[in-house]
Amino acid sequence: MINLKSSLKWLMTCALGMNLVGCAPTKNEPGFVTVSGTQFLRDGKTYQYMGANYWQGMNLGAPGTLGDRPRLLKELDMMAGFGIRNLRILAISEGPDGSMLRIAPALQQEPGKLREELLEGMDFLLDEMRKRDMTAVMVLNNFWPWSGGMAQYRLWNGADSIPYPPPHGKGTWDSYQQYTAAFYSDTPAMRQYEKAVKSLITRKNTISGRPYTEDPTIMSWQLCNEPRGMNNTEAMHRWIDETASMIKKLAPKQLISTGAEGYTTAPDITGTDFIRMHDGPDIDYGTAHIWIQNWQMYDPQKHDSTYPTAHKFMIEYLARHAADARKLNKPWVLEEFGIMKDNGSFDPAASNTHRDQYYGSVFHEIWNLAKNGQASGVNFWAFAGMGRPVTPGEMWKIGDPLTGDPPHEPQGWYSVYDTDTSTHRIITDYARKMNALSAGK
Repeated sequence: MINLKSSLKWLMTCALGMNLVGCAPTKNEPGFVTVSGTQFLRDGKTYQYMGANYWQGMNLGAPGTLGDRPRLLKELDMMAGFGIRNLRILAISEGPDGSMLRIAPALQQEPGKLREELLEGMDFLLDEMRKRDMTAVMVLNNFWPWSGGMAQYRLWNGADSIPYPPPHGKGTWDSYQQYTAAFYSDTPAMRQYEKAVKSLITRKNTISGRPYTEDPTIMSWQLCNEPRGMNNTEAMHRWIDETASMIKKLAPKQLISTGAEGYTTAPDITGTDFIRMHDGPDIDYGTAHIWIQNWQMYDPQKHDSTYPTAHKFMIEYLARHAADARKLNKPWVLEEFGIMKDNGSFDPAASNTHRDQYYGSVFHEIWNLAKNGQASGVNFWAFAGMGRPVTPGEMWKIGDPLTGDPPHEPQGWYSVYDTDTSTHRIITDYARKMNALSAGK
């Protein structure tokens, strides 16, 4: 039952402009990120940023031995020192713990039950990001198996066992993707996802007391990490539009994004049309990812012979998405890219000459586009900070430290560590340039 007297007092205090937790942002606090044409705006200025993928933040923020708050605080300070202003984080994960290729502990161990300690980890993470003037992209689902995602929702609702892809599963990449894409036609699975999303979005932060929907730290609710249509593309388009509409009603002050990869190298097969996936009225901006090694154009052990072609593809790929974002009259962000250490080494101590070369080139292209209002941000994949693989090149297992590489990928593949100082310098340099654009300099 609502306490009317207390509610009226809270509303009057907010109206007087006092900084009570749960009120709208005060004039001394940055406001919500909004959209105007192809630009993000914040407090009347363009908002263009250097960002990182930091999917593990919620887990690190959990209280006690379940998380690692001292490590989280050090890594947030380090990223803030680089000039990073945006973190893309995993906001919902599905169990059960112990499933193949899966992060643990998961937020949702069984349908509809969200683990409070991990929600408190998210509360802690968001509150600490607020203190550092960072914004968050909250990833709500996953096409890939490493956090459960769409495949787990299908399994919970009577689908056959998940055909996990190689190298550890017995399925193929094609069978896994078609299994997962059937989510868009699986009504019980979609409703179960919506229930979890509503529970998270309507949460009140236990530290600040502020409802998530009133927190400008949350820049965007993201429907899914890398949704693909595959053989169910039209159903995916309907799902994007309907889910975005649902979330917009719950959180009208915050942005909504798809988490899509963009065109990839085979959009007819993956069902990833950048324009169609972002043309809905409730999708506020476009997203794209680029993976020159995963897409088999770059071999780190043959850098000299494969890098020039991959580099050319990267430049053309970014330009294509910038042009299509202009057609949509929406901002866009390159929110994933990465490259291995020299010679394909998984060793955290390996050199970064080729990675630094590629990072500098990607950042430069995005910065050049941003100067002309044709890009709004970039998030590299991924910041591992103090985390280290137990055995570089092997898969993550329960009890191992969290790195930037999710459990279904070899540990050390794309992680950027706290000791990668040459890469830090490049990130810091281009963060300064991107942040200067927002300052109008």
